[in-house]
Amino acid sequence: MATDDSKDITLRQPPVEISVPPAVHSRPAGYEQDLFDEGDQQSSFHEYLRIINRRKGTIILVAVLGLLAGVLITLPQTPVYQARTTIEIQEMNENFLNMKQVTPVSEGGIYATLADIQTQIKILQSSTLLERVVEKLKVKGPADLKMETGRISAWRRALNLPDVPEKDAREEALKMAAAGVRVKAAGQTRIIEVTVDSTDPNMAAAFANTLANEFIDQNMESRWQMTQRTGDWLARQLDEMKIKLEKSEDALQEYARKAGLLFTGEKQNVSEEKLRQLQSALSAAQMDRVAKQARYEMAKNSSPETLPDVLNDPTLQDYQSKITELRRQEAELSATYKPEYSRVKKVQAQLATVEAALKRERAAIINRIKNEYDEALQRERMLARDYAAQTRVVTAEAEKSIQYNILKREVETNRQLYEAMLQRVKESSILSALRASNVRVVDPAKPPTSPYKPDIPLSAGVGLLAGSLLGVAFVVVRERADRTLQEPGDAPFYLNVPELGVIPAADTGRHLLYYKRRKLPAEAKSLVKAESRALPDRVELATWQQKPSLVAESFRVVLTSILFSGANGNQPRVLVLTSAAPGEGKTTVASNLAIAISEIRLKVLVIDGDMRKPRLHTVFDVDNQRGLSTLLSERPLAESALEGVIQQSSIPGLFVLPSGPETPAAANLLHSANLAELLARFRKEFDMIVIDTPPMLQMPDARVIGRLADGVILVARAGVTTRDAALAARQRFAEDRIRVLGTILNYWSPKHAPGGYYGYRSYAGYYSSKS
Repeated sequence: MATDDSKDITLRQPPVEISVPPAVHSRPAGYEQDLFDEGDQQSSFHEYLRIINRRKGTIILVAVLGLLAGVLITLPQTPVYQARTTIEIQEMNENFLNMKQVTPVSEGGIYATLADIQTQIKILQSSTLLERVVEKLKVKGPADLKMETGRISAWRRALNLPDVPEKDAREEALKMAAAGVRVKAAGQTRIIEVTVDSTDPNMAAAFANTLANEFIDQNMESRWQMTQRTGDWLARQLDEMKIKLEKSEDALQEYARKAGLLFTGEKQNVSEEKLRQLQSALSAAQMDRVAKQARYEMAKNSSPETLPDVLNDPTLQDYQSKITELRRQEAELSATYKPEYSRVKKVQAQLATVEAALKRERAAIINRIKNEYDEALQRERMLARDYAAQTRVVTAEAEKSIQYNILKREVETNRQLYEAMLQRVKESSILSALRASNVRVVDPAKPPTSPYKPDIPLSAGVGLLAGSLLGVAFVVVRERADRTLQEPGDAPFYLNVPELGVIPAADTGRHLLYYKRRKLPAEAKSLVKAESRALPDRVELATWQQKPSLVAESFRVVLTSILFSGANGNQPRVLVLTSAAPGEGKTTVASNLAIAISEIRLKVLVIDGDMRKPRLHTVFDVDNQRGLSTLLSERPLAESALEGVIQQSSIPGLFVLPSGPETPAAANLLHSANLAELLARFRKEFDMIVIDTPPMLQMPDARVIGRLADGVILVARAGVTTRDAALAARQRFAEDRIRVLGTILNYWSPKHAPGGYYGYRSYAGYYSSKS
């Protein structure tokens, strides 16, 4: 305890309770572990956005350099002019003069297809057509085209260099025009756009128009040559076919004479014709014989009175009528007279005569039917004998007829080919006289009034875009290579823990005073000087020695964040400050934070927990003969051991517990039961306790003390602490179930931040206006 009574009284005063509003963001149990797990799932897209926003000045600079490079590259380039012409590929009327039958290639509907348009585009770009255009333009004299000089010539004249001769310039323009031909189809149409680039506008227009004309001429020539060649070939084939036809006809006639074959006027064989006639007659005779045989069979097997020929014969019908009449008369007379009566006998005699005649007539009819049947039968037999004889004759001539028919078919084939080819030759001769083309120039090319490239705005835009992309790539690669925490907001982004505050570099905030000391009363000036001279001028005491500075205000912001970090209005009282690696300013933060706590009239104890390399005793100018290591070594901890160990500093309300003598067994001492007993005792006597511990990745001190504290604060130095080290420290605290209140970004330079992070420039202006 302190030696003087006043200090002892102060030490034994009951702790002052302060009312702090409930934390804005209450965190449930396990919140830190959840935050850490979510930190591993952060999207890299947001990281890239942060990098670009942080280094936007570099990106803008590189983009501007790209824009300037694009402009500077474009300026010395020679202007290039572009002439444009459009050509329509029309459909050919293949039915005109029956061209479909004459042209040997298929052309029906081909010009309405995209394939044909692409074919015409390839023809327009063919070397043969371009060479024709170049040769034709070479014939023209220099006066035909007005050559214009470009920027190269202007640069040559400015540098007093010999200019390119006009002839060479013309050849260069012509060569560029030949190489700068571009042909494309205009959408789903039959229009083809042809563009020509050249250093001379007149040369570009002349080349485009000449190319269109030569294309039309070539199209017409190709069609004419194809038709002409077709006609010549058909003429030669026609002569050969005529000779072949004559030979085949002669061979046919010669064979017919040698074989003795006779033909009718229709060139039919006589024997075959006779055989066909006999066959027809025989068929008719057979049909006639069948009919008459049927009549005869009916007459022979039926009663004569029932035959159709008998019933339908007029004579027999007359006899039948007479018989009927005589019998009627006989019946009438028999009823009156006796059979011996003369009239009766006369009628009976007449009746007998008529019946006898009827019988004879019936017999004659039956004989006639039989005679007709016999005649038909005889005729059929005779025709059958003649047909059999003629069949033998035709069979004998069969071999001769087969050869004859072969020769005959050959003659007919040759005659058909000859007639068809004769027709085509006539059509081809007419078609060859027509020079038709399906190509039409829609818009002839005109000399352009201005060059289309180099396009300075376009080149500048491309340079700007390329510079922007290069700048973004540069800063992203650079930032990805630099794994340190650079700016405020990096720690929450990568670690998923709150950022309690940002401490600027000491030289940054030293001059930002919001008052001018010359305007203070004399007693106030003397008070400021006395306070500043109480302790040596150190950065660890910036909050005390530079109260109106930006550094001091930053520590006050950190204190506010700590006080509001407690759940249900209970602020943490025992704080452990550590860092991932050495040299990150945790001792500076611990001392200044303790000073900020004392400024709000809280009784604060700052403990130097680094028993290997203690520094707090030099910061607050206190004795380090006894300290934390002494108390942890006592077994058991006696009440007298605490006397004189805790020392009051020159800052009101701030007490210091130095580390004590250095010892290599610091980690073993921290596992002593005295540590928990000491912290419990200090909680009763002080409002807040700040413990400065060694770097936690190399030493376990912060982890051991952190389990007994209300929370751990991780200090990171801007541009020094790597994200991997901070993540490793965060991971270990999470595994130990130690609450991490947040991080403090130390030694950050707002002057080098893009736009002045946290309103640094506005803050400076605000202080300046207050002055």
